[in-house]
Amino acid sequence: MKNKQVDFQDWGLMDYKAAWDKQEALFAGTVNLKIDIRNRQSVTEGNEYDEYTPTPNYLIFCEHPHVYTLGKSGKPEHLLLDEKGLKEKNAVYYPINRGGDITYHGPGQIVSYPILDLDNFFTDIHLYLRTLEEAVILTLADYGLKAGRYPGYTGVWFDADNERARKICALGVRCSRWVTMHGLAFNVNPDLDYFKNIVPCGIDDKEVTSMQRELGYEVDINEVKKILKQHISVLFNMEIL
Repeated sequence: MKNKQVDFQDWGLMDYKAAWDKQEALFAGTVNLKIDIRNRQSVTEGNEYDEYTPTPNYLIFCEHPHVYTLGKSGKPEHLLLDEKGLKEKNAVYYPINRGGDITYHGPGQIVSYPILDLDNFFTDIHLYLRTLEEAVILTLADYGLKAGRYPGYTGVWFDADNERARKICALGVRCSRWVTMHGLAFNVNPDLDYFKNIVPCGIDDKEVTSMQRELGYEVDINEVKKILKQHISVLFNMEIL
């Protein structure tokens, strides 16, 4: 039985490591439940446990204090600060187990961590990434901003077809047994100067932007969260709890 119900949680401004640990606990709980269900099914007939033991889904929103994270395929030299520089910027650094290269998280940026069992939705990781991108594209459209995709890269971009290409949303995910973690970082009102201390996502010839920069005014981040949550729920056919 596919469970379309999703537990939405807004963790507010949370230390990156604390949020990572909470993610890992939810992720591990779902993966271990799937393993337990399949182990029991292997010694019984039919799919009775699959029917009566649905796996949970979570959609997490939060913001982080200044932090740089490096994905497992990234290059450490894409962080342009040493330990002293990180302290001066009041930032921390973590190598982590998502895909992708280096990125920045900070106040004014919506970070979304969908911890979904894709067996409840669709088992296609590329479609999963494109669907998250589409939710951001639709959210920006609601503010009169036309965004899209950059061929060959993940994320959401403006003017991807010319030399003014600039990125507003980065994606990096982990998936095991079709259970996801990590997710997207959507620039609403962050301090863009922090991106100058990295080669964002390994791309050294493109700018990073934000809604505030594109619109010329500070945006109500809580309003953006509501709109983004709605688009995610519709695109995935979720029932948000």
